[in-house]
Amino acid sequence: MTDHSYTVEEQLALIQRGTQEILSTDDLVAKLKLNRPLRIKAGFDPTAPDLHLGHTVLINKLKHFQDLGHEIYFLIGDYTAKIGDPSGKNSTRPPLTDEQIKANAKTYAEQVFKILDKEKTRVVFNSEWFNDMSAADMIQLASQQTVSRMLERDDFSKRYASQTPISIHEFLYPLVQGYDSIALKADVELGGTDQTFNLLMGRTLQGRYDQEQQVCITVPILEGLDGVNKMSKSLGNYVAIYDAPGTMYQKILSMPDTLIRRYFEFLSFKPMEEVEALLEEMEKGRNPQEIKRILAEELIERFHDADAAANAHKSAGNVLADGELPVDLPEVTLDLEGQEALFITQILNQAGLTKNSSAAKDMIKRGAVKVDGEVVDGGFSLTSGQTAVIQAGKKAYAKVTVG
Repeated sequence: MTDHSYTVEEQLALIQRGTQEILSTDDLVAKLKLNRPLRIKAGFDPTAPDLHLGHTVLINKLKHFQDLGHEIYFLIGDYTAKIGDPSGKNSTRPPLTDEQIKANAKTYAEQVFKILDKEKTRVVFNSEWFNDMSAADMIQLASQQTVSRMLERDDFSKRYASQTPISIHEFLYPLVQGYDSIALKADVELGGTDQTFNLLMGRTLQGRYDQEQQVCITVPILEGLDGVNKMSKSLGNYVAIYDAPGTMYQKILSMPDTLIRRYFEFLSFKPMEEVEALLEEMEKGRNPQEIKRILAEELIERFHDADAAANAHKSAGNVLADGELPVDLPEVTLDLEGQEALFITQILNQAGLTKNSSAAKDMIKRGAVKVDGEVVDGGFSLTSGQTAVIQAGKKAYAKVTVG
């Protein structure tokens, strides 16, 4: 049974959060009123070994359904990966090898359970039913759709108009993805906005195979840290699930203020009432960096742990409170090179804490250089065997040992 603590209206409000389109809302309400766990499907082709926050927008929506008591089917498209998803592509996508698929699929499963409850998630592979499908079965499936209907797809129509080759096997991809919904008897399928055609194919095929048609829900494509382009590893504007806590913290705080609302809506599990209150505080003058820090700590705790979230700001390069040291404090060993001691100006330069001697002298003059937490002047030095934590300004730190 679904979670009786949620009314249909409350379930719908949570499901609608951060979604682009529901096809159709009336059908979804009717399914929710059945008061049984719905079968929620989302497919992932294991095309890369790691996931970033852009991928988690969809996984978070699965989490919402899971929290409402519905059944989650995390479908790994090991069979469809051999075809190659043509969505958004202007050329034929190369298929993956079996070895690549297995390695990526294993990593996918490990990462999604940072969000989903492993005990309540059914991980399935579409090779389970397609490996048993005969050529005759595949021909029968292909007969369910026309070439003209396939060419209505935006990416196919553009490639056809520009006389860019379209391989016949690419037409099979939407059909195969659609058949997954038949095999799983899906009530709801989720996907990005670039998957709308494929999701609707599943809905169409279910009707032709005498199944109740699924509801199709799309989620937006998340912008990357540049605030313009889709989050992508190749563009370098991404935050990976496996990023170190300090790296994740720095990246999230670097995003444009214009992304704060969208990132909270799509990535945070805080109630929207709480999110709206934070945004209102920002509009009234609260520093946006403080709001970003709240989101960063929530995400770091999700993908690492509470201790990592509490200490992520101590990563080298961040502004720390007095007395705090970076958790990843760099260690440097310097050579006396025949001298009796190294003076602080030399230490700052050789340890890479300042750009040059002039910058080092300026920092010392301003009282911005500390050794073991105490401000020092230009007369400070270290001799052989001595070690000290050197701080230059608010962000540059190093544990320096003189050899």
